[in-house]
Amino acid sequence: MALAFDEYGRPFIILREQEQKTRAKGLEAQKANIMAAKSVARILRTSLGPKGMDKMLQSGDGDVTISNDGATILEQMEVENQIGKLMVELSRSQDYEIGDGTTGVVVTAGALLEQAEILLERGIHPIRVAEGYEQAARIAVDHLSKISHSFEFSSTNIQPLVQTCMTTLSSKIVNRCKALLAEIAVKAVLAVADLERKDVNLDLIKVEGKVGGKLEDTELVYGIVVDKDMSHPQMPKRIEDAKIAILTCPFEPPKPKTKHKIDIDSTEKFEALREAEKKYFDEMVQKCKDVGATLVICQWGFDDEANHLLMHRGLPAVRWVGGVELELIAIATGGRIVPRFQELTPEKLGRAGIVREKSFGTTKDRMLYIEQCANSRAVTIFIRGASKMMVEETKRSIHDALCVARNLIRDNSIVYGGGSAEIACSIAVEAAADRIPGVEQYAVRAFADALDGVPMALAENSGLQPIDTLTAVKAQQIKEKNPHLGIDCNDVKTNDMKEQNVFETLIGKKQQILLATQVVKMILKIDDVITPSQYI
Repeated sequence: MALAFDEYGRPFIILREQEQKTRAKGLEAQKANIMAAKSVARILRTSLGPKGMDKMLQSGDGDVTISNDGATILEQMEVENQIGKLMVELSRSQDYEIGDGTTGVVVTAGALLEQAEILLERGIHPIRVAEGYEQAARIAVDHLSKISHSFEFSSTNIQPLVQTCMTTLSSKIVNRCKALLAEIAVKAVLAVADLERKDVNLDLIKVEGKVGGKLEDTELVYGIVVDKDMSHPQMPKRIEDAKIAILTCPFEPPKPKTKHKIDIDSTEKFEALREAEKKYFDEMVQKCKDVGATLVICQWGFDDEANHLLMHRGLPAVRWVGGVELELIAIATGGRIVPRFQELTPEKLGRAGIVREKSFGTTKDRMLYIEQCANSRAVTIFIRGASKMMVEETKRSIHDALCVARNLIRDNSIVYGGGSAEIACSIAVEAAADRIPGVEQYAVRAFADALDGVPMALAENSGLQPIDTLTAVKAQQIKEKNPHLGIDCNDVKTNDMKEQNVFETLIGKKQQILLATQVVKMILKIDDVITPSQYI
């Protein structure tokens, strides 16, 4: 056991139960950390780009997820290693902030660590490497701003937005329908966007999925789709100019808060109880009729008697509607959520042009469409697909496309994709390295080499010769001074990403470089790892 001594020569233990802990120090710790992070990056490397492979993950309870989305893969992987968890957090923060580029950010971080390992082996101090990376990241981000383009779009000219969303969807399993899905995503975002404030609330876009049908049946509904049907099969299936009462109170007689017991010892008393219950229901239904409601949407259930009365009084009703859906219905129809029948007034009713029930296929699956609402700032993207996994992956792909459209409304600057931005930044950082004195020059050059990791992975995943392809494009960029040249993944016979219409958002690409650099700096600064032995 290692002991330390105080100024009086008395021994004391630095680490409690030291023999039960393992400890890695200095270069050994840094190499172990870099190895763990590189292992995570290597898993995602093959998922990058339009020809990237999908990963199949099975959870403990047997649920299977097939995905190409970096954040989803890392979430489901259950990484144990603490440095591996940092990479998961990196991907998650890119997903929260930008929504797209979750795979690219991890691949970039992995490439930076790979280059850092070579520098550490040469004896360069990790802090000098981290400082060099910081300088190089600033140069790269400044260069991105120089090569970016801003484009104009409006609610009538949405084509630029659609093309950028198509780039995002081209790497997903849904790429055969990317034009349709990109258009749906852009229209949904523009429907809820506040273009004056350049703000988009994605909570107003509900993404609903149903197994069955084909991907091409996916549609955008200017209103709300609820996975419920009318509470009674004989209620009307289509209501025009609906006035909707949105209730969070149950259709049932009030229950006393205290424990109670009713003794019924005669038929008269039972009849009296039944009559009292019926009267309660009658009053509730009549209250809804009196304020002019033609449809009741209730958060809770109601028993058969209430259901029967509602049907006889000609008041269609929907029960067991979730709280989030109720809020969206209230926003869309301009109604108010009513917690007590006594508070129901005509002003609190929501209004919708058409409420209709739609059946699907040969099954008894039905859904409720609430359309032509008073306030159309709440929309639903309704996804169809052959299997549950397909529907779930389409939902994730649509989320990425929605985030890209939102980012473009906030900041309409773009850079060209296909690795062209990374190659241009790599050339700029390499040129700037010669002007930087000291050891940091090596780190800046290493950063430039690491930026080539993304285009190289794109070429590799597309079945091209990675080194030949990358060097050819790089030489062409320097010769023509054209920063739009990238990897021709789809074999269109042109390297110009401007002609191929492959765009990425500027803020997304900047965020990728900055986040990857921050995480790499954090990993390089760790020089002592103390682990309880049971985790080894």
